[in-house]
Amino acid sequence: MANATNAPREPDTRFNPGSQPPASESNKPQQATAQVTEKAKELASAVTEKSKELASAVAQAAGGMAKDAASTVAQRAGEMASTAGRKAEDATCAVGSSIESFGHTVRERGPHEGMMGTASSAVAQTLESSGRYLQEQGLEGIGEDLSAVIRRHPLPSVLVGICLGFCMARLIRS
Repeated sequence: MANATNAPREPDTRFNPGSQPPASESNKPQQATAQVTEKAKELASAVTEKSKELASAVAQAAGGMAKDAASTVAQRAGEMASTAGRKAEDATCAVGSSIESFGHTVRERGPHEGMMGTASSAVAQTLESSGRYLQEQGLEGIGEDLSAVIRRHPLPSVLVGICLGFCMARLIRS
């Protein structure tokens, strides 16, 4: 039979309030906690960095898409404005041609003698010259000429503008 007292004894690992565990054992939980904390910080830092990269990539992609969309919209708006301008110029030219043609018709079919002949000839001359003006100058020329008249005669231009505004307000209100 073996003697129990002769066998080497293992240290008592139970907590004894009066005694402290050896120094190496007391640091293990603190070391594990420090390691876990360090790994968590590293992981959080890596996640933060990746999030920033992803957000930057998304912002660049969205910014690029927004810039592309804005550029496309601006280009289309410019094309539409150009098309509308060309159509307005074409319409002005067509109106000018019609007015000039109407002037020729008045000259041919109107009276040729007497006071009525003189009046119809004057009306025909005015219609023909107005039609040619519209065909040659277009909207741009009309705008330039109107600006020049307003600069030469500012006070009458303001009064005409007020009268036109009053008339438009009366028409809209009615």
